[in-house]
Amino acid sequence: MSFVLGLTGSIGMGKSTTAAMFREHGVPVHDADAAVHALYRGKAAAPVAAAFPGVVEGGVVDRTRLAAAVFGRPEALRLLETVIHPLVRAEEAAFIARCRLAGRPLAVLDVPLLLETGGEARCDAVVVITAPAAVQRARVLARPGMTEEKLAAILARQMPDAGKRARAHFLVDTSRGLLAARRQVGSILNALAGRPGRPRGESAGDGG
Repeated sequence: MSFVLGLTGSIGMGKSTTAAMFREHGVPVHDADAAVHALYRGKAAAPVAAAFPGVVEGGVVDRTRLAAAVFGRPEALRLLETVIHPLVRAEEAAFIARCRLAGRPLAVLDVPLLLETGGEARCDAVVVITAPAAVQRARVLARPGMTEEKLAAILARQMPDAGKRARAHFLVDTSRGLLAARRQVGSILNALAGRPGRPRGESAGDGG
């Protein structure tokens, strides 16, 4: 029976980098964003085309067109979520089933809006990736094409970092460098080794 660890964090916190650290330890990770991108090239293309005419070309969702169709339109975003979320959940369930069949002791679900969508109910524990607000902002605004307006719209959809940290079983602070983050990931893996159930309220430090 695989222990399911949810991994989440707001934009710019270092979630993808931390997920890669779990992979370095041989832990299987399901990346929800990667699943969405694959679905846009496959199963999701037809239903997205039906909901948003003009955003699919050659059987592939044009993410730039889709983003323009939903940006600043909450009702359009909700419609997209009703199309995509069930497909992603099905991919996630298949991933967990494969992990359990293979006897993997731990499986990680990398989901950006895990807590916002109640996804912690599908997990045995949750690790939140965090960093100070100034670090987060600098990282995000350094991205190509990112603007203050886009950042504000993204943050409006995400639970504040303090709220996420309050609901976490484990924390990884990525502001102190890669070595410190790797130590925190190692501490989490040590805490979970052979641990069934839900280790509520534990937080991993940087290992000293």
